[in-house]
Amino acid sequence: MTEIKIFLTGLAFLFPALCANGQSSPPPEAVHPNPKCINQMRSTYLLGPDDQLEISGPELTDSGGDKRARIDSDGNVQAALVGRIHVAGLTAQQAEAVLNKALSKYIREPHVVVNVVEVRSQPVSILGAVNTPGVHQVQGHTTLLEMLASAGGIRQDAGYSVRITRQLEWGCIPLPGATLDPSGQFSVAEVNLKEIMEAKNPVENIQIFPHDVLSVPKGEMVYVVGDVKRSGGFVLGERQSISVLQALSLAEGLNGTADAKHAKILRLNRGNDQREELPVDVKDLLKGKKQDVSLQGDDILFIPGSAGKKATLRALEAAVQTGTGLAIWRLP
Repeated sequence: MTEIKIFLTGLAFLFPALCANGQSSPPPEAVHPNPKCINQMRSTYLLGPDDQLEISGPELTDSGGDKRARIDSDGNVQAALVGRIHVAGLTAQQAEAVLNKALSKYIREPHVVVNVVEVRSQPVSILGAVNTPGVHQVQGHTTLLEMLASAGGIRQDAGYSVRITRQLEWGCIPLPGATLDPSGQFSVAEVNLKEIMEAKNPVENIQIFPHDVLSVPKGEMVYVVGDVKRSGGFVLGERQSISVLQALSLAEGLNGTADAKHAKILRLNRGNDQREELPVDVKDLLKGKKQDVSLQGDDILFIPGSAGKKATLRALEAAVQTGTGLAIWRLP
């Protein structure tokens, strides 16, 4: 009887194991690359004349500690204890190996670290709503705002965000919202330009590195045209909305000859690229008899005149599309 109990007990332990072996194991989760984001350039970048290096190591403490040195026109850098060393055409890691070899004549097992502090003139692409888009040169420590200034600054119709794309050989972009693109070869981040310019978040005015791509999208806009004191397009901020009365306030109000009762909102239908006319009684809005109406991006608020020659809606739409005769205003 005891032997039967032992046999059954053994089956009780063995049965779950057999069931587990009979079931297919779930496939392992895909491992995505998650490179460590550091500010130092530990990369495939090749050193060259005018690059500035920081050469540091515990062995160099007695000789002055961390030292910055610029590569001369011959490709040499002046290092403590060993003098001039040729590093042009090498990566930072290869330069470390050369310096460690030279120092090994004086120091047992040296461990020198080489970091690139400033780089020579290198290309940066600036695209979108800037005054002189194209390829611009970055040299030394250049910030985002300095780079945009070299492109003539942003246009009046620019949005309030800038997208930065960086090759991973230069490290990840040092911003909290930085992500990798689907290929895993680029770091991508978006910064709020308005907050940087208003000194609300100056830390996002980061250093720009060679081969960075800066994209400044055109801002979302609403247009107020017709019988108003200041017609034109008004750039909306990120996730910012505006109402009809707010738009009229930005346009400095109606002229005395305006027909406020027969105003129209021309709203773009994304499906067929046609605009639909939405009547809005601005006169009743001003009197508080009706609720204010929200405008969407690319809306045209048209205020007709009560007398004289009126511009056709088709002509107004053409003016908006081409920007002919329309001023662009940025919201404060």
